[in-house]
Amino acid sequence: MQKQPTYIDLFAGCGGLSLGLHNAGWKGLFAIEKSKDAFETLNYNLIENKEHFEWPKWLPKSELEINDVLNRFHSKLVKLKGKVTMIAGGPPCQGFSMAGRRNENDLRNDLINSYIEFVKIVEPKIIFFENVKGFTMEFKKNKEKGIAYSSLVTKKLDELGYYVKGQLVNFGNYGVPQKRTRFILVGIKKTNKKATQEKADNFFKMLEENSFDFLREKGLKKEITLQEAISDLFKINGLEKTPGHPNFMSGKYGITNGNYQTLMRKEIKNELADSHRFPNHSLEIITRFKNILKETKDRRNLDLSPTIREKYNIKKHTVIPLNGNDKSPTITTLPDDYIHYSEPRILTVREYARIQSFPDSYIFQGKYTTGGKLRIKEVPRYTQIGNAIPPLFSEQSGLILKKLING
Repeated sequence: MQKQPTYIDLFAGCGGLSLGLHNAGWKGLFAIEKSKDAFETLNYNLIENKEHFEWPKWLPKSELEINDVLNRFHSKLVKLKGKVTMIAGGPPCQGFSMAGRRNENDLRNDLINSYIEFVKIVEPKIIFFENVKGFTMEFKKNKEKGIAYSSLVTKKLDELGYYVKGQLVNFGNYGVPQKRTRFILVGIKKTNKKATQEKADNFFKMLEENSFDFLREKGLKKEITLQEAISDLFKINGLEKTPGHPNFMSGKYGITNGNYQTLMRKEIKNELADSHRFPNHSLEIITRFKNILKETKDRRNLDLSPTIREKYNIKKHTVIPLNGNDKSPTITTLPDDYIHYSEPRILTVREYARIQSFPDSYIFQGKYTTGGKLRIKEVPRYTQIGNAIPPLFSEQSGLILKKLING
């Protein structure tokens, strides 16, 4: 019997990558995540509930910053050299994001060097790295002008002794009801006798080829629309006061519609959906949303036109009325960027989670939203989900990575 492969999840967030790897048969050693809110979600679901991690006694089971771990536990990490199958995860992407203002001087970009340092110390057999597609774009003021950060990372990993292949991947091609393109990089240690550059290159081909059978086994199809993902979560299904938030109402489940919803609700027995709290929109906002939905029937999944913006005096950077008959566009960390495709409101946390393929049994912790200066410190539920890797994609990746290491 083959030994269960192990991994360390860096910049783990709320656990989207770890959940997928868990479902693919991997064992987590530990996860590093500096946000208290995101770590609480990961802890509740994967450490306490699923006992997925073999957490070392020397490492606090709490939110941690990667440089702090590198400094405080360097000697412990050195002892892991060559003993860990994989280092997974990707540094925070805000400095490279296409959704906001790309900033090459964003301090968070330096965390890539911390990632490289971690790989250098631990020397895993394979690397699985994820980042936004803007990571492949050139920064004009970069010292090595004209070279994208993805090329610099590839070069550094090659120097550390890894066969590396990076590629843009649309998660929407893997059963996720969202058009979400991300940069995925796979590295295989050259000292492994079975390792070749061809193997690293083959990851993406194998991932694509295996997807049809994987989805078929789960009763899913490749193209899942937004309606097929969330149509059992309408507000009209019924309301109850939100547990712990009596000033808000939460939604009850409707009848399941299709295999995707059935899969997402597999372990659910409750009538009230978790984190399905509706916003308290004013009558003015509801009326505006109703009118916008009527006036954009032929223009969905696109930002509002200048004409409609002017008509309703909308200054907000992005407002997208969604299309129930198509996949969702890439969801961001800001829920008011979107209007539900048929109800005059923004999406709930649970609807966000469905779009990212988190099962309904995955319980999110912390505040629902935050604003102002607190956005720098807090990572509320919407942000946790918006930053995550869809578990349905990471499970497929985990299965292919196992095939690569097992030859």
